[in-house]
Formats: sequence, structure tokens, C-alpha cells
Amino acid sequence: YGLIDLISILPFFLNQLVKVDGRFLRILRLFRLTRIFKLGRGSSSLKLFIKALNGVKNELKFTLFLSLLAILFSASAIYYLEHEAQPEKFSSITESIWWATVSLATVGYGDVYPVTAGGKIFASIISLIGIGIVAIPTGIISASFVEEIHNQRKGKK
Repeated sequence: YGLIDLISILPFFLNQLVKVDGRFLRILRLFRLTRIFKLGRGSSSLKLFIKALNGVKNELKFTLFLSLLAILFSASAIYYLEHEAQPEKFSSITESIWWATVSLATVGYGDVYPVTAGGKIFASIISLIGIGIVAIPTGIISASFVEEIHNQRKGKK
């Protein structure tokens, strides 16, 4: 953790030794936040959580892969459903990725939305799928965490 301390105090010494642009130093000051990681050094809960994440690494990778596929499929489908009605909002599949990501993450900013009947029906279905995309990794991580807690308690007895 000596590296974290070095990075966190580096902006001060750079300012003293070399006249550096203030904006650059402000960005470097963000590295002070890395000292927060030192708090978790002795935390048994954090170690338990990391162990739980490592235990389900492959499942989370697969879920991420499925999420990316869902985003690409959704972006392509909404582009073909909405491009004619809103060529400025859905100008390409790449531009439609924003809508797909926001919809599948169930955030829904509202800056881009479908106006056709087919687009609205598709968006409703995608929103429901998005709930599952958020819930699946949550359940995987929770189950792994509970299992690690159970194993830890069983080991102490």
C-alpha cells in the first residue's frame, strides 16, 4: 500500500517542485481518494466479499456477455423499428446502443424514446428483460456471499 500513499501525496510535491498547470494537479488530487482502499485492508467483511466475487467470477462473466448481446440485439432492433420515424434520434445502430443500454439497465433517462407502436411494445419487453439483467448478477453475488458466510461460520465451529 506504499504506492497508494505515494500517489495520494504526489500532487503536493509536483506543485512544489515544478510549475504544473493547475487543472492537471486537480485531476491528480483525485488520487487522494485511493487512500480509501487502505480502510479495507484489515476488513474481514471486505475479504469475505472479494472471496465471494472470486467464487462466481465465471458466472458474472457469462452474465456480462449475455448483457452485451442483449444490448446489441436491442440496439439493432430499435434502430430498425424507429429509424424511419426518428432518423435524428436513431441515426445508426451505434447511436441506438445508448437507448438500449439505458433501457436494459432500467435507468431510462427519457432523452431518446420510441414513438411508433412497434417501438413502444419492444421497449416494454426490453424493460422487463432489463429487470432480469439487473436481478441475475445481484442474485448470483448474494447467493455466493451467503455461502461464504455459511462456510466461514461452519469453519469456526
